Amino acid sequence: MKERMIVIGAGPGGLAAAMLLASQGYEVDVYEKQDGVGGRNAELRLGDFVFDTGPTFLSMIHLVEELFSIAGRDLKDYMDAVKLDPMYELIFEDQNLVMTHNFEEMKKQIDENFEGSGEGYVRFMNETGRKLEALTPLLQSRMDRLIHMMQPKVIKALPELEVSKTLYDVLSRYFKDERLKMAFAFQSKYLGMSPWECPGAFTILSYMEHAYGIYHPIGGVNQLSQAMAKVVKELGGRIHTGSGVKKLVIENRAVKGVELENGDVELAAEVIINADFAHAMTHLVEPGILKKYTPEKLEKKKYSCSTFMMYLGLDTTYDLSHHTIVFSKDYKKNVEEITNTRMLSADPSIYIQNASVTDPTLAPEGKSALYILAPVPNNFSDIGWEQEQETFRELVLDIIEEKTEFKGLRNHIVEEKLLTPMGWEEDYSVYKGATFNLGHQLSQMMIFRPHNKFEELDNCWLVGGGTHPGSGLPTILESARITTNGIFEQHGKAAIPIMPLPAWEGSR
Repeated sequence: MKERMIVIGAGPGGLAAAMLLASQGYEVDVYEKQDGVGGRNAELRLGDFVFDTGPTFLSMIHLVEELFSIAGRDLKDYMDAVKLDPMYELIFEDQNLVMTHNFEEMKKQIDENFEGSGEGYVRFMNETGRKLEALTPLLQSRMDRLIHMMQPKVIKALPELEVSKTLYDVLSRYFKDERLKMAFAFQSKYLGMSPWECPGAFTILSYMEHAYGIYHPIGGVNQLSQAMAKVVKELGGRIHTGSGVKKLVIENRAVKGVELENGDVELAAEVIINADFAHAMTHLVEPGILKKYTPEKLEKKKYSCSTFMMYLGLDTTYDLSHHTIVFSKDYKKNVEEITNTRMLSADPSIYIQNASVTDPTLAPEGKSALYILAPVPNNFSDIGWEQEQETFRELVLDIIEEKTEFKGLRNHIVEEKLLTPMGWEEDYSVYKGATFNLGHQLSQMMIFRPHNKFEELDNCWLVGGGTHPGSGLPTILESARITTNGIFEQHGKAAIPIMPLPAWEGSR
């Protein structure tokens, strides 16, 4: 008989794990409490308009292609991804910067706008490329035990973590102008962290975009989740939407299966948890079982920031950038307010996705779908969102109208949904509304992050942003590969091979 695997949650990590397990002949059941797949990577529909709930672009697309290939599929048969160039437009107080994937054009633009800083860009790309190459084995290997840290490939990578330096410190080696530093530092927000606190290793985030480009799947990034779900079903797996898990079935610290919210009990050889980590530990495990991750200890961990979301269906189009980031006048102060003092900023930074300029499938002809995000404190703050959300909405719209060419925006809104940190916690089961999961301080990375083979329970595995290697779609997909390789090893199956990084065309 096939061994049965249960996956809790149909987010990208859970679906990737299910796809890999099903491709190796396991009987796979995925239980998802929402009515559709994707989790934070789900499709959101408002009338005739389509949005991504969370992530809005794909980087390191070769990782996705590898996973589909391992499952015996070609990604191009399931998803049409368009490479974006320019990648995004950055709006500062006194300057706009259009970031391109073209190495020579980017160097030229930096030289013209920042007095010969192009040389720093060249050094940044070459040195960070070597850093990513060194760190990749660490990001693709299990980090469950101290012995995993002692492997030669890991020891070789450790200096590249630059443990004594922040992201801001490292970027200061290459760039003098604060605006240019922020152009390569804002990606720390993908981890929900401040550039002044984020470990220096994460210069790889901006490097990955500049070296390999960013992609928009037609229909939205949610198409990745839908594509993986389709492959799971083709391989014989079952996905049960609208079927929430109430708790884990545990005997003598071994997970035997799950009890569903409808009372049914489903048993399995292994259970893979793709739910938000802290939420899962506080809701799916009965009190008194866990010792390392009790509710009290989880509350003391460090978590990412949250996000204030606006999904707007417009009765017009704007021929403007696909991605735009509006920086606050004092970016450091804004970040401090989000991560440390935990207060609503009077001058927030804002991200705008105008995907209809690239993708006509998201809105009817002559209309557009606009996605707006402002990083805000998580729910460890005392912000009363029921009272604050309308005021903050008005502030965000005021800033957009003042600093961008999205003029008259309010006059064109025909569909609208707001999602606050409380909404993330209550509607999406995100612990404290921390949309990017546990923080990525060095004290919560690698062996110090919840392990892929969960250390407190037997027959229990983790995938997603709350385990190694961390948040962000590429790393979440890697977590699925690490976890399934651990299961294969335990069951005497061959591991999924790890492919070398593609060459960067601009390397010199």
